[in-house]
Amino acid sequence: MSTTRIDKYVSVFNIGLQNTFVYRWNYFLRALFGLIPLAGTVFLWSAIFKERGGELHGYDYGSMIYYYLLTLLVSNLVTPTEDEWQIAADIREGQINSLLTKPMSYLAYRFSIFMSGRLVYTFVTLPPIALIFIYFRHYIALPDQAMTYVFASISMVMAALMQFFITYSLAMMAFWILEISTIVFIVYSFEYFLGGQMFPIDIMPNAVQAVMKWLPFYYELFCPVAIFLGRLQGGALAEALAIQTGWLFLTWAAARAMWKRGLGHYQAVGG
Repeated sequence: MSTTRIDKYVSVFNIGLQNTFVYRWNYFLRALFGLIPLAGTVFLWSAIFKERGGELHGYDYGSMIYYYLLTLLVSNLVTPTEDEWQIAADIREGQINSLLTKPMSYLAYRFSIFMSGRLVYTFVTLPPIALIFIYFRHYIALPDQAMTYVFASISMVMAALMQFFITYSLAMMAFWILEISTIVFIVYSFEYFLGGQMFPIDIMPNAVQAVMKWLPFYYELFCPVAIFLGRLQGGALAEALAIQTGWLFLTWAAARAMWKRGLGHYQAVGG
């Protein structure tokens, strides 16, 4: 990619940064009230461990709370914020017409905006999350191995890219249907349940885990968290990163294919 083409996307990133920063208080309040489910989770697992005693598949109360703190942090770092609605609006309202006349990839254009949004969202939401980490600091146990940070960071970057490509693909449905909210809600429900936000995937029966490890949802959140916690090591770690890499390329290919097919349909009907 030439320097001129890169400069175009840098400009898009800067514009996205300015536009997104306007909503910084919305992001702050969203992050603040997003801590309410965490409080409910703390009380729930406190009751569960008090009733059971001991451990649950290698988790005690402290490590379970630490797990949910990490899912909160990673989710805020990698999860797209309203990108699917913005893309769908571009398609529905004909905004993409102006972009089609320019020598610019719409996927790269939206990715630049996604990155700017993630930067602002992270900057605004980290303070309240940091306060929560400080409050629960007694349960935090950082990894001893430097490579754990490296592998967890690589997995987190791939998780962010996967989530963006999945969001982009879902938004492409706007080429065929007027309202995509039902489809988005269904997919996000699967992500919440199968991605590790509701409970750690590795407390499930082995047969269920074996199936879930081949689904993309496993790698959208749980995988980087499990790596950071040291629950994926050795061969299991290598396998997880390999499968996640495969899903990254598949979601990227799906995003490109959905754009190509959707654009063909859009032009065929006189968009």
